[in-house]
Amino acid sequence: MADGDERGTTERVLTLLGLLQQRQVWTGPELAERLGVTPRTVRRDVERLRTLGYPVHASQGVGGGYQLGAGQDLPPLLLDDEEAIVTAVSLLVGAGGAVASAGDAALRALTKLDRVLPTRLRHEVRALSGAVESFDGGRAPVDPGVLMTLARACRDEVEAEFDYPSGSEVRRRRVEPYRLVASDRRWYLLAYDLDRDDWRSFRVDKMTQVSARTWRFRPRAAPDAATYVQEGVASRVYPHQARFLVHASADTVRAQIPAAAAVVRRREGELCEVLSGASNLDAVLMHVLLLGHDFEVLDPPELAKRCHTLAQKLLAAGAAISPVPDTEKS
Repeated sequence: MADGDERGTTERVLTLLGLLQQRQVWTGPELAERLGVTPRTVRRDVERLRTLGYPVHASQGVGGGYQLGAGQDLPPLLLDDEEAIVTAVSLLVGAGGAVASAGDAALRALTKLDRVLPTRLRHEVRALSGAVESFDGGRAPVDPGVLMTLARACRDEVEAEFDYPSGSEVRRRRVEPYRLVASDRRWYLLAYDLDRDDWRSFRVDKMTQVSARTWRFRPRAAPDAATYVQEGVASRVYPHQARFLVHASADTVRAQIPAAAAVVRRREGELCEVLSGASNLDAVLMHVLLLGHDFEVLDPPELAKRCHTLAQKLLAAGAAISPVPDTEKS
């Protein structure tokens, strides 16, 4: 019985692998019948799988046959382009998840996946894993095609274009893309805006008509992507910004404030610096006050004056209620 050409052999070996994954043990004659080949061809195909790194065990006697075992190393994965993209994007969502250990595991999985994928598929995963950073979760659904386009542009160092809202208008933006960054709710692109001659962050979900150009650029000295985007989300987008020195560790305060609401910087000892923004500075002041830690206003100076004003009002409000005499308490 003819084994067919090379393509037919590859398809048959993949079918054999699928059969071995479906059931615990197959006898040689059973596999030969399912594949439409001779038992000798089955033995050859089993050797091909072993060469690829799949541990296929063979046993004799009653109940014996071929069995796919657990290997110490992941063998080369056989995925088509669509499967590679879907797998990589799913891992990227995990890398930006709310659970830190899960995010680390997803990033490690991306690195391993890139290493074991066939050569023609590796660049797809590398484009995503190399162009994405995270400062908190990352769960907002976005078009995988847009992510791939932007990730490739980051990797290949080519300009990108997209339509983006600016006030009541939608304008075409031309940028040098640097990194994709995942927040707890959205994806952002950190890029150098060529028309504004400065670094900008863009929400991916607001982009339309996204395309990568063929014009290459030489990368500029860039700010830390995750830090830049987080500071923009938590502070720069607001008309007022404030800095506080909080008498508590950075880990303690980070557990109390969402990453999208404030930037928490570690300081010596049990101290940290909190940077946040709002449309009303009183709102920022109240949020820091409600953390329950001692704190000092670093910037702006007028906020320190506001603290004194509000303190006087609070004291006056408390003084309006006469203290209960000790005799009445008893």
